[in-house]
Amino acid sequence: MKYLPGEPQQLPGNRASLAGYRASHFLFEVSGGVATLTLNRPERKNPLTFESYAELRDLFRALAYADDVKAVVLTGAGDNFCSGGDVHDIIGPLTRLDMPGMLAFTRMTGDLVKAMRHCPQPIIAAVDGVCAGAGAILALASDIRLGTARSKTAFLFTRVGLAGADMGACSLLPRVIGQGRAAELLYTGRSMGGAEAERWGFFNSLQEPEALLDAARDFAQGLASGPTFAHGMTKKMLQQEWNMGVDEAIEAEAQAQAICMATNDFHRAYHAFVARQKPQFEGD
Repeated sequence: MKYLPGEPQQLPGNRASLAGYRASHFLFEVSGGVATLTLNRPERKNPLTFESYAELRDLFRALAYADDVKAVVLTGAGDNFCSGGDVHDIIGPLTRLDMPGMLAFTRMTGDLVKAMRHCPQPIIAAVDGVCAGAGAILALASDIRLGTARSKTAFLFTRVGLAGADMGACSLLPRVIGQGRAAELLYTGRSMGGAEAERWGFFNSLQEPEALLDAARDFAQGLASGPTFAHGMTKKMLQQEWNMGVDEAIEAEAQAQAICMATNDFHRAYHAFVARQKPQFEGD
């Protein structure tokens, strides 16, 4: 199976820019510092394949070097976000793999989540309709989640005889909605409706379906016009401090903040404040 390329995909032109990148297994565009990544198999509710997993992983890795992308919107075409791994293209072939092959696959899917958590840009997931299995993990691995009342999020791994521990779910989900609620969803595999997901803190807010993508892009644009170096540092510390005690976290944040104080954006903010103007951040 050709789903584990050894190196990130070759990007056209300067690797510091993703504006010209053309994805093979989803839609990708960059405008005004915001990249919109659209899972694009609406006739099947946007399932993932071996190849799309790998390309997503490689793209999120490449985003660490993309100077022209300040924030990312992740969404699905049609009226659904993502139905998870494709039953025919992934689930069926997995039943015929040997153990090393299965482990290579599960490590590769986990690497996608690692790439999402380690890319410096904030990721805003715009979730409508079905958000299931690996699709629910993609939303979970994002930094901000906007949903709709009709969305249905399900970590349904136990329903197909697998553990709820998939792609970091047992680590990420309790941190977002709490241990007891996460345990319920991961044990039962039941769907969580939009209103419940917002009440539990999975969604930051609910939008009307027709306004969802614009709301996500507006949120991303607001971040893209802010101090993007500082946003990247904030995301890094949110990730790193999970494994720290309070004393270590305070010291790490002291170092992070001192680094940010050396940026031009910090000086721009000060001078704008003195002049009673709005700062114009440039991300350096």
